[in-house]
Amino acid sequence: MIAAPSDAPAFPDLAALGRVESERRLGDGKPARWAHDVVLSKTLSPKRMLEVNRTHWSVDNHRRWPLDVVFHEDDARTRKDHGPQNLAVIRRMAADTLRADPDNSSLARKMKLAAWSAAWRKEFFYELFAHMR
Repeated sequence: MIAAPSDAPAFPDLAALGRVESERRLGDGKPARWAHDVVLSKTLSPKRMLEVNRTHWSVDNHRRWPLDVVFHEDDARTRKDHGPQNLAVIRRMAADTLRADPDNSSLARKMKLAAWSAAWRKEFFYELFAHMR
C-alpha cells in the first residue's frame, strides 16, 4: 500500500495504490505466482485492503461462477445486436429463480429437476415460479 504519488494516473478520487501478490501450488507441486494492482479511493491498512479485495472477488465469483458452470455462459456464441445482453438478463433471472427456491440443492440440480420432462417433475418447474418476487 502506498499513498497516491503525484505522477499517478488521473483516476477520480485516487487516494492510494496497492499490490496483491498471490501464490498457489499447482497439481505438480510447482508454485504459481501472480500480482495485481489495486486502485483505491481511500487509504487503507494492508490487512483491510486484503479483506476488501477478497470480499469483492468472493461476491463477484459467487454471481459469475454459476452462470458459467451451470448455464455455460462463456460458451455462448451469441454476438449480434442486443442478443448477448438479453440472454445474460434471462440467465440471471433463471439463476435468481432457482436460488429463491427453499430447497438446499445446487443450482445445477434444481435446473435438471426443472428440465426433466417426466410428468411427476413438472410440479417442481411450476413450484419454482411460486417463489419469484
